[in-house]
Amino acid sequence: MRLLIAEDDPRLLKALLHIFESNKFAVDGVSSGEDALLYAESEEYDGLILDIMLPGLNGIQVLQKLRKQNITTPALFLTARTEIEQRVEGLDAGADDYLPKPFATSELLARTRAMLRRKAHYVPDLLKFHGVTLNRSTYQLMYGERSQILSGKEFQILEILMQKPHMVVPTEQFILHIWGWDSKVDTSVVWVHISNVRKKISALCAPLEIRFLRNAGYVLEEADDI
Repeated sequence: MRLLIAEDDPRLLKALLHIFESNKFAVDGVSSGEDALLYAESEEYDGLILDIMLPGLNGIQVLQKLRKQNITTPALFLTARTEIEQRVEGLDAGADDYLPKPFATSELLARTRAMLRRKAHYVPDLLKFHGVTLNRSTYQLMYGERSQILSGKEFQILEILMQKPHMVVPTEQFILHIWGWDSKVDTSVVWVHISNVRKKISALCAPLEIRFLRNAGYVLEEADDI
């Protein structure tokens, strides 16, 4: 899952990025309303974490502009405890939830997971394909009695593929969704992570194959079909 975090306090933004990255999310961070709007308009995010009091456009104005463009990305507002009227205004503007500051990390993660479960294209905690299960809470890949723990990037790559089995995913889509707009990651880095995922699938003796199609991308298929 990829999140956009908009927070103008640099220390809090750094802490938020660390929290989500440590919990296997791909994240981008911005510190102004204008940047939040620009990034969110790409529709490359599964969820938005928006501070209300952003410089330039505030968080509510950002969300109002997105909703006017029919961009339905789920959004959670971070608010000061005294901003009761703004909380109501934010929910009316199309936010899914809000969390007062200061907050506990466990509650932030729980509310974010709940927000993502309510998105228009619901993705369950357990992704299943051809008898293989990817647990989005524990980052385990399971087949029969066997299991493998995936690293953050391995998990994010396989999550994308298991949401789109039999569909070709371009290498550039992995880079954009996992590493972000400003990344200078080479396509060989994607290949290395996919190679590691293949090894873990093989260790499970799972009947899956990640195929590479030249000039197209990668596709997840049943091994029996190859």
